[in-house]
Amino acid sequence: MRRPLLFALTVLVFVLVSVFIIGEEMRDFEVNYRAGERLRAGESLYQTSDGHYMFKYFPSSALLYVPLSLLPLPAAKVLWYGLTVVSSFAVFFVSKRLVWGREAAPWYVLAIPPIVLAKFFVVEIKLGQINALVTLVLLLMVSTKSEARAGALWGLATGMKPYGLIFLPYYVVRRRFMALASGLAVLASAFVLPSFFYGFERNLEVHREWYRTLSESTPGELGSADNVSLAAFVTKRSLPPELAAALVLGLGILMLLVLRWGKGLPRAAILEVGALLVLIPLVSPLGWDYQFLTSVLALTLLVRRWTDFSRFWRWLLAANLFVIGLSIYDVVGRAAYQKFMAWSVLTASFLLVVGYLGYLRYRRLD
Repeated sequence: MRRPLLFALTVLVFVLVSVFIIGEEMRDFEVNYRAGERLRAGESLYQTSDGHYMFKYFPSSALLYVPLSLLPLPAAKVLWYGLTVVSSFAVFFVSKRLVWGREAAPWYVLAIPPIVLAKFFVVEIKLGQINALVTLVLLLMVSTKSEARAGALWGLATGMKPYGLIFLPYYVVRRRFMALASGLAVLASAFVLPSFFYGFERNLEVHREWYRTLSESTPGELGSADNVSLAAFVTKRSLPPELAAALVLGLGILMLLVLRWGKGLPRAAILEVGALLVLIPLVSPLGWDYQFLTSVLALTLLVRRWTDFSRFWRWLLAANLFVIGLSIYDVVGRAAYQKFMAWSVLTASFLLVVGYLGYLRYRRLD
């Protein structure tokens, strides 16, 4: 009797939240929903009149929203809300399974990543974004033992959001050519599929529109307080733009070292994928703060290896996680939060997370 009652209460809470709270939110989902409508009608996805809310992803990403665009917007929001909530819970479950395997994990240790990253997932759900779903697909990519399936999942994730391309050089350096071929085949299919609505020539033109409008709109977004990318870090301080390229190059060299130090380790891919997921908001020019939810696997690894750090580094890591988790507008206040974002503290915090992952790999602990 208790389980059906608990299930009924969960469904009731879900419905109430989606109707009375989420119904007035999910602005980014509305953008994607409109993209689904436009694709279905054979219209351009990239219209400068949309301003900040212009669709910025591959045309293939709009394919996901075509079925949803057949529904009234409120109903589509409820379905997307449910998918995002399920994906958000699933990324923690899959990360736990990847890091801990069948080993029992203390509940208070497993609770740390969700607590630290909670604010990012809340924003993700309120905006109706797709990062939780894409992160889940990329985690499933590293979960499977099939190279072809892993590549297909990578291609699917990249088709949904372009930042998945960060794994292209990873597959090349790791010489995982079967996965690479499978992923590129999925991406090629994703490139061609919008032709069903546009025709092939018009599809090529829409892809050129994507590149042109993204190139034109990106510089204006680099000064935004919520942009946590290295390019934004440099822009906010009026530093030479070449510095951003140098920082990205430095992270690329670090990743090459991580790959080299990981040779022969049976579970090397888990830390490597975790590190690349952290890098996504840092190296993408349009890296927004809530996209750091992609770091769930990395944080799960760090709390798992907590005792492998010296006392000083444990305290520093704890302080860093505290800063990440409690940097909430409603907690610290408007003035403090604005300074926090203007100083790019989150960017520095997650660079430190990458450093900890590099240390674990140098010690060959994971």
